[in-house]
Amino acid sequence: MKNIIDFEEIGKIIDISAVRTDVTVDEIDQMVEVAKKYRFICAFAMPCFTKKLIEMLKDEEDIMVGGVVGFPSGADTTSIKVATAKEMKQLGCNELDMVINVGALKSGKYDIVKDDIKAIVEAGDGLPVKSILEISYLTDDEIARGSEIAVKAGVSYVKTGTGWGNIPTTVDTIKLIKGTIGNSAKIKAAGGVRDLDTVIKMVEAGCSRFGIGLNSAIKIMDEANRRMGNEAIEHGFVLAENESY
Repeated sequence: MKNIIDFEEIGKIIDISAVRTDVTVDEIDQMVEVAKKYRFICAFAMPCFTKKLIEMLKDEEDIMVGGVVGFPSGADTTSIKVATAKEMKQLGCNELDMVINVGALKSGKYDIVKDDIKAIVEAGDGLPVKSILEISYLTDDEIARGSEIAVKAGVSYVKTGTGWGNIPTTVDTIKLIKGTIGNSAKIKAAGGVRDLDTVIKMVEAGCSRFGIGLNSAIKIMDEANRRMGNEAIEHGFVLAENESY
């Protein structure tokens, strides 16, 4: 059976990231180099490096830069999240990935969750917003409820996690979200997506974007190249031992 993914275009569904606490400037440089080689659709850094990332990719019209909001806990006040969203937009970010108020969701305070997300959608003023559920801390019922709330708040994507949690996103998670929201929003998987076969299975389940750390993104792209009969790209640098996303 033919794969649902065109391996030559797989970079167009991957957001590459360097969003660990200990990311260095050198690693941001490495991420940019890899993004240019593989033409990933979007690159993410922590807010302190976002301006640098935008400057480095300003001439790459097909590579967007995303901004993170409320990352990684989601526990900032809404006003702080709004300020961050506006700053990311002003810097030139093309998309916003925001962490929902996880504690409010688990407490059944659904209006707080919705209003928090909606405020970022409004602050983005037209930018696609991906709401991060952080599924590591949620039950299946909470994942479904959070997905419903995010769609009602106007997000473009429901995103599974930050990559900082200790439970990886699975194909079953994607199926759960897809079964809950249908085509009302798209789905982005992040956290524990480490190989090409997992990407393929998640696409088949309804996922359309992936947030993947630098090491795993290279591994996935090299595997796609091998399956097309191409040689893996030589990178010429040492990768970080650990990664989030």
